[in-house]
Amino acid sequence: MSAMTMTEKILARASGKNSVAPGENVWANVDVLMTHDVCGPGTFGVFKKEFGPDAKVWDKEKLVLIPDHYIFTKDAMANRNVDVLRQFAKEQDIKYFYDVGTANYKGVCHIALPEEGHTRPGEVLLGTDSHTCTAGAFGEFATGIGNTDAGFVLGTGKLWLKVPPTMRFVFHGRMPPYLMAKDLILAVIGDIGVDGATYRAMEFDGDGVYALNIEERMTLCNMAIEAGGKNGIIAADQVTFDYVNKRNAGQKPYTPVKTDPGARFVFEKVYDVSKMEPVLAKPHSPDNKANVSEVKGTKLDRAYIGSCTGGKLTDFRAAAEILNGKSVRIDTFIVPATTEVARGLDTETIGGKSLRDIFLAAGAKIGDASCAACLGGPSDTFGRLNTPISCISTTNRNFPGRMGHKEAKVFLASPLTVAASALAGTIADCRDLLV
Repeated sequence: MSAMTMTEKILARASGKNSVAPGENVWANVDVLMTHDVCGPGTFGVFKKEFGPDAKVWDKEKLVLIPDHYIFTKDAMANRNVDVLRQFAKEQDIKYFYDVGTANYKGVCHIALPEEGHTRPGEVLLGTDSHTCTAGAFGEFATGIGNTDAGFVLGTGKLWLKVPPTMRFVFHGRMPPYLMAKDLILAVIGDIGVDGATYRAMEFDGDGVYALNIEERMTLCNMAIEAGGKNGIIAADQVTFDYVNKRNAGQKPYTPVKTDPGARFVFEKVYDVSKMEPVLAKPHSPDNKANVSEVKGTKLDRAYIGSCTGGKLTDFRAAAEILNGKSVRIDTFIVPATTEVARGLDTETIGGKSLRDIFLAAGAKIGDASCAACLGGPSDTFGRLNTPISCISTTNRNFPGRMGHKEAKVFLASPLTVAASALAGTIADCRDLLV
């Protein structure tokens, strides 16, 4: 049997094969399927059309429903979408439904999935959202699929998948205090382009990766799709196991995998993190990379810290370190990814002050846990860019109209860079405040 990568091993096991090779098509058994308020209604429509109006899902304990995108809005159609999720959850008696307006509400699906114990090493997790690849940080095959595929999975528990070839990105060295995982992944995307990993697995490795906490690893895998990647993946270690074992929904057994010595990669690139510097992506593409030092002083109108990419507790701790005792010069929006993260804003402290108090004292506005302005949304969405302004953001995409107005300009950066820029009112280098 030939040596395999992690992605190949997971898909081999999921399809009942001893081995698979890139380019091979397999029927993969799905361990978890997630859908949300944007794609859920369409997915349910496909399912009922193809399997019958009274059909039951293949396994109601493997389906996770998470409203998160267009939540806190008066928009009637957005509200209707959530109602469709509620009706389907009731019809199918879905256990893992995190409904808004209840104590179970979570927020952004990609952060809620691991928090609620739905991510496990070695599994196959599919979701009707391109950033489902976030869960690759837990050593599993996680990727986004469309409504039609998801409707098929609802009825069968399987999906026809092509095994992707694997690209390997190795980060060595000691991470300096002014860098975060967002800098690393933006550097990668800037190097290979938004189509550089099209239908390829992006495997992240090296002591620089394993020095990251689990939330930072999630940031790395989260933006694999911004390079066109099929999935991002990091081998599970003790950090992973500690997180998963504490939260594992239903205490389901799992079997982690590691890439075999001698496994073949179609591309390899090595980075020394000790020699890297803060980077950002200029409008209007995630691969429009620049060192922060090159664009320092560019005028801004808004700063935004949130989303599945930049709305985790690690992100807010970093931003609070910068903002503590200072005042922002531009509108600054803070949006926790989940309700658990939101609670952390009150319990996590720096110098005896909660993160929430630090942000409010600095003049920032804090919203409810959700995707909020990352995907634009209805005009009453918190933080949405309703006018053609310039914004620096911890989100993942910056093409025209992504966060609202089609003429708005969005710079993608780490929480450290965004916070430093909020204080300056222009793009700023966090090293001026940290070093």
